[in-house]
Amino acid sequence: MNGYYKRTSPETAGEPVLVASGLRKTYRMGRVPVQVLKDASIEVRSGEWVAILGASGSGKSTLLHLLGGLDRPDPDGGMIRFEGRRVSDFGGAELNGYRNRSVGFVFQFYHLLPELSVLENAMLPCLVPNRWVSATLPLLAALIGGGVGAAIGSTFGVEILPTADAPTPSKIALLAVTCGVLGAAVGVVLFQIGQVLAERTRLRHGPQAATSRHTLEEFGLGHRLRHRPSQLSGGERQRTAIARALASEPGILMADEPTGNLDATTGREILDLLKKRHDAGLTIVMVTHDATVAEYADRVVRLEDGRVVETTA
Repeated sequence: MNGYYKRTSPETAGEPVLVASGLRKTYRMGRVPVQVLKDASIEVRSGEWVAILGASGSGKSTLLHLLGGLDRPDPDGGMIRFEGRRVSDFGGAELNGYRNRSVGFVFQFYHLLPELSVLENAMLPCLVPNRWVSATLPLLAALIGGGVGAAIGSTFGVEILPTADAPTPSKIALLAVTCGVLGAAVGVVLFQIGQVLAERTRLRHGPQAATSRHTLEEFGLGHRLRHRPSQLSGGERQRTAIARALASEPGILMADEPTGNLDATTGREILDLLKKRHDAGLTIVMVTHDATVAEYADRVVRLEDGRVVETTA
């Protein structure tokens, strides 16, 4: 794995990595169904930069959300394949992995967490815990703590009980249960403390921190690592958002109007950053309403009224 993203092997370079066929998506406005996508189809090849160009309300953001697994098509509303597999066949954990590691998202409004620093925001995809591990380890800590507590209660019950109490088997058993419950609670608390300390160490010294720090420095934010989003300019916030999208080294970057909230000069700087990563092999799918922005792409897919009407190289 390189420092930027997961490369596609030379044997599959240039082959379709993401294919959507006949997508239909309908939302409800009160009781009124509104069909946003109408049999839209698109193909994205490895290493390609595709711009989806359309006016407001044409369905381009909806199409991007479907491609990225953030939403699903209508029942029988077409299909999406990633590396040959239907995304609809992904289970919950696999779909989460697809959204977290296979694709990265950049949005118009940044969506940075205000309580986190620039570095912490950029590392956010790497901090998402494994669901199985996060559910199992606390239970394991409780079982171990409870077992130790119960063993202490049953082994040393005679010494623990007051001298006036006769150490009957029922009292020893009750003491073992009580010590087991206390031990389980202590085990969970110690696990949580250890988890916090481990996360702090990973944030400061782990490989993800090094990768995110390198990306932020490359984006000209090396002096802003400990700043909060409220202390950044719009361009700096968007660069942080792009660094976050690249943190898990995805194969595809999905950008929804990445320059729509920026002035022309800052917007060009953001597009130049994307172009540098694209030139290194990153696949990009970008939504925009601006034909000038779309010129950065290798291919432009024009969307009108929920339908793909034109594709130009």
